[in-house]
Amino acid sequence: MRSTQIRTLFTDYFTSRGHHRVPSSSLIPDDPTLLLANAGMNQFKPYFLGETIPPFPRATSVQKCARTSDIDNVGRTNRHATFFEMMGNFSFGDYFKADAIAFAWELLTEHFGLEKDRLWITVFKDDDEAETLWRRIGVPASRIQRLGMEDNYWSMGVPGPCGPCSEVNYDRGPSFGKEGGPAIDGERYVEIWNLVFMQFQRGEGDKKGNFPIIGELAGRSIDTGLGLDRLAAILQDVENVCSTDLLLPTLDTVQNLAGRPYPGEGEEKVSFQVVTEHARSIAFLIADGVLPAKDGRGYILRRLMRRAIRHARLLGISGPVLPAATTSVIGNLGGVWPELHTQTALIEQVVTAEEESFTRTLAQGTRLLNAAIGRARENRSAALPGETAFELADTYGFPLELTVEAARDAGLTVEEDRFATLLDEQRRRAKAGGKAKTVEALKKMDTYRELATDLPRTEFVGYDHLRAEAIVKGIVSGGSVVTTASEGAQVELALDRSPFYAEAGGQIGDTGTLTTGGGTVVQITDTRYGLEGFRVHTGRVLRGELSTGDQGEAAVDGDRRKGLMRSHSATHILHAVVRATLGDHARQQGSLVEPDRLRFDFAHFSALTADQLAQIEATVNAHVLDDPYVRAWYADRVDAEAAGAIALFGEKYGDTVRIVDIGDFSRELCGGTHVAHGSQVGAFRLLSESSIGSNLRRVEALTGHDALRYLDTERRLLNELSGLLGTRPAEAPDVLRKRLGTLAAAQNQLSRLRAEELRHQAERLAGQAQPAGEGRLVAQIVTGVTPDELRGLSIEVVRRVQRGPAVVVLGAEHEGRALLAAAVSSDLDQAGAEASQVLVEAARTVGGGSGGRGPIASAGGRRPNALRQALALAAQDATRLLGER
Repeated sequence: MRSTQIRTLFTDYFTSRGHHRVPSSSLIPDDPTLLLANAGMNQFKPYFLGETIPPFPRATSVQKCARTSDIDNVGRTNRHATFFEMMGNFSFGDYFKADAIAFAWELLTEHFGLEKDRLWITVFKDDDEAETLWRRIGVPASRIQRLGMEDNYWSMGVPGPCGPCSEVNYDRGPSFGKEGGPAIDGERYVEIWNLVFMQFQRGEGDKKGNFPIIGELAGRSIDTGLGLDRLAAILQDVENVCSTDLLLPTLDTVQNLAGRPYPGEGEEKVSFQVVTEHARSIAFLIADGVLPAKDGRGYILRRLMRRAIRHARLLGISGPVLPAATTSVIGNLGGVWPELHTQTALIEQVVTAEEESFTRTLAQGTRLLNAAIGRARENRSAALPGETAFELADTYGFPLELTVEAARDAGLTVEEDRFATLLDEQRRRAKAGGKAKTVEALKKMDTYRELATDLPRTEFVGYDHLRAEAIVKGIVSGGSVVTTASEGAQVELALDRSPFYAEAGGQIGDTGTLTTGGGTVVQITDTRYGLEGFRVHTGRVLRGELSTGDQGEAAVDGDRRKGLMRSHSATHILHAVVRATLGDHARQQGSLVEPDRLRFDFAHFSALTADQLAQIEATVNAHVLDDPYVRAWYADRVDAEAAGAIALFGEKYGDTVRIVDIGDFSRELCGGTHVAHGSQVGAFRLLSESSIGSNLRRVEALTGHDALRYLDTERRLLNELSGLLGTRPAEAPDVLRKRLGTLAAAQNQLSRLRAEELRHQAERLAGQAQPAGEGRLVAQIVTGVTPDELRGLSIEVVRRVQRGPAVVVLGAEHEGRALLAAAVSSDLDQAGAEASQVLVEAARTVGGGSGGRGPIASAGGRRPNALRQALALAAQDATRLLGER
């Protein structure tokens, strides 16, 4: 059975049983505790936590997941992957264990046709109910095993919903390992479906990883996950996930690049599977907006790419591997996941650039590693320091495995324990920082949940109104829910109705005031989402006392909102123009929408030229002047995307979405506020363009009043400049260019004259050389020279001194400091003499230090009055140096 049939059969089965089919969310989750979507339940987390009322009691999905916790197992087992499609069915307070178990058994045995006597079940050790239900459905007790917390109890790893789980495992037969059931680790019993019975709420864990159960969830729920890769391997009767139709075309591509067949065992098997499997992960991550970076999800992508490249090199593939491998992924899976086709150009550009870059990194790392091996041999050490291996890995991205291999070839070992310690310390530091942020965010969310327990979600009226009558439904102050807040208190407010836009989609939150009927005034300084659909209005009580239940008028700062609307509409227009100018790959990767100012990040592979920037700015302004109509409308998400609406990476959308059209050239899913007509954007002015990461560019721009003020400033500056030049503004550039050319010619002439003057001075000084030791010495104070000129002069003098070894020491005063320079002749240099030897005492005398290696050195200090004494000491040291020859 092909993978497309498996997906269809699964979703059709559950939709026919009352489940609402939900599209996969992006791999970039709308969850601050996660870097990447790693489970089918991620997008439903607010439903399980009770933050949002689910729009349907049952759901089913095929979710894209990325999980790198088992990255080292890829290729070493038959079942592990860093990207996978998780098929799941979910119940939000609807059915529970009995139905979940019945659904799974029926689907696997009657629809997918798996032999009943090859299915093994594991349940949580204390879950008598689950075992009873499995036995009632026909599974004999001999094929049901009870396991502990590590295997059969599920949680998110942070405070939240949790519960026991039951796993369905498939016996692949004796050729895959010994008998004993899934309790025995190995390849024979493959976990294919995990049924999680979410019924409890967990609290904060202790240092040992234990966590308390703090209560039951309001509604017992179901979360299941059936891995498509693993089920496909069974149904297609192949050994591992890379041999299924999901990955086989990519494996064939890697075999062609390597020029030999996949061996099926040994270290080469691992490398073939790593390149194949990682290519799929890489393509999907880039398609969903992840770009290589030094940290976060970008680091995960970079690690996958570098690991794939390294294993390709181990297979002897010296040329590019990722472009061809990811292209095969697109060709194979693009029909099911159209974002792969949409982002083909971006994927190709990113993997090509990253592979070229890492190839250079491998070369640089090899040079550094060879130098470290050389030092180890000189020191007669048997091992490379763990610090060296860590620096190569952490700073240069040079894998530990390559360091170990190269050291072994040189007859050395690597202090891998020390490397592991350093790596663990780094991970603990990163985890501690991330955990602190996560705990703080979770505590705030707990406060919001307490506040919102009995409150309806905020009714947003801000698309049509900047003022609205509102009731204070809740107050948070000092991190706790309170009923009153006094004058001067910092507060977070929940209102029943609000015209304030909460920060989302790059647009910052509204500000304004809340004035109650009793005369209390609250200054609103920011508006954000607390829980989904629940706005939090941050502010300060300016006058009076605020209490829960107070009624008043909420008023948005209208001028500020207009500036935000201008910038947000300009961002949409800019996005359309950038894609039209640079290509479809140049999609928005982030934005910041402020009053009359915007920042726009997009994927691209090189700096934009002045002509491209000018074209983009002119085209945006042309669209604005055409005064296109701006229209917001609502539709089913599938219909909206079919109509060409662009969904932005990392944004969260429901089934019903809001679409914003600007003329006939821009259509995006967007919940932000916009102008009614394009001309209301006003002037648009690009300020800058820069790189903010690998393959990621940023432009900043002004709109409306800020753009006009900026243009006004530019005009005043041009008028002032043309006045200084004595010409008209239009002629100022040509006049300035001519004068700069004249000035440059004069400076060149002065430089030539100065060089000639210094040559004459060098001849005079060389002629003053005196016998000293076994050679000749020049020790003089000169005037009117810069530090660079003094060094150059000393070199020129020593070249001109004839008859044997020579040392030149020159001193000068420059800008209140003492300067010294020394040079030794080439024969002294070849004999190992260092010019710095003659300046050590002299430098101390002028209150400074010396520097330089080989035939030239310099010194400086803050005591110019000691210059003659210092020169005399340098002359003595030079004489001794010459006497040693």
